Amino acid sequence: MPLEQDGRTLVCLQDPEGLVEDPAVLSPVAFFVASQLDGKTDVVDIQHTFARRSRGVLLMSEDIMKVVEFLDQNGFLNTERYFALREHVVDAFASSETRPAYMAGKSYPADAKDARAFLDDLFARHDEATHATGATEVRLRGLVVPHIDFGRGGHVYVRGYRRLGKQGAPSTAFIFGVAHAGGPAPFILTRKHFETPLGLMETDTDIVDALAAACRWNPFEHEILHRTEHSIEFQVLMLAYLYGPSVRIVPILCGAFSAESDAMPPDEIEDIAAFLARCREVVSHSDESAVVIAGADLAHVGRRFGDSFDITDGIVRLVEQRDKEDLSFVTARDAGRFYRSVMKDGNARRVCGLGCIYATLKTLEGIAQDGEILQYDHAPDPAGGIVSFAGIALA
Repeated sequence: MPLEQDGRTLVCLQDPEGLVEDPAVLSPVAFFVASQLDGKTDVVDIQHTFARRSRGVLLMSEDIMKVVEFLDQNGFLNTERYFALREHVVDAFASSETRPAYMAGKSYPADAKDARAFLDDLFARHDEATHATGATEVRLRGLVVPHIDFGRGGHVYVRGYRRLGKQGAPSTAFIFGVAHAGGPAPFILTRKHFETPLGLMETDTDIVDALAAACRWNPFEHEILHRTEHSIEFQVLMLAYLYGPSVRIVPILCGAFSAESDAMPPDEIEDIAAFLARCREVVSHSDESAVVIAGADLAHVGRRFGDSFDITDGIVRLVEQRDKEDLSFVTARDAGRFYRSVMKDGNARRVCGLGCIYATLKTLEGIAQDGEILQYDHAPDPAGGIVSFAGIALA
């Protein structure tokens, strides 16, 4: 991603899997060198390409090798150093019975007392608006809430979770999150319990095993993606804050629905339909306090996300118009029309919560009868762009 520092435009590299913890910041020239490292191009090739693009400027071989060594030392090259790092991290996660609170100390305090104070303040700052909504008291069966950081989206988290908190602790919370780091499986499961600063939230392994039995793929093959994924972690933290460890969770990451799903609703793809039918069956046989939560952001628009334009008031209005068009099908509980609405322009807004909102609606099909947008908003991205999100109650 681009990074402005002291009037210079730099490039920040981050590992989306989180195996490499620290980002690497490169100059434009260093980034050019990095972009050439495809396993086939040698130093002379890089020099020739750079000279051609820079109209004859010579790039010294020792400078190229400094970039290569820097990237290798920091885990950004496909070398033995990286594979040793990956093996260590994967083995450590696989052998652990719990999933550590990866974002603790990054997005919220790691200390229990400080974390509770942080969330107390978050809810106190936004509670007045929450209580003023006059939202219906009908029992919620589902909730769509953001997974953006609390600094930008905290008010919408509070709106959703304060509404959920009015009805007491659910016995079980199914949580559909976004696998931001990718993953070729449509759904990725874990049996690990989730650590939080406010206590351990136990995963209902019996339900996880029941869901796994419906999979025609190995739902644990890409389990490592749960390690750093915040879209579920932030929801687990909210549940821990509201209810403590009494709620059992079912964490489900939504990965790739396959290229085929670009042309049809995912439930017309046999593997996806079978999994969501099992989710629906399990929820329908659970007690009425069980809830289904989608940790979902909406549009990602602007230069930060690959667009060639700056954000203007007109762009913001267009994004809001299209978002609310999509969300009208969420409140109508129509998963297929929601999916088609997002995809009618090829998901040009990059709605990252598409899969987990769709899965939530399908899981609650025939169970939730009503939908209400509690709040819609957007926030700027510091690297140039906007991210939109909403809180939606499904009763």
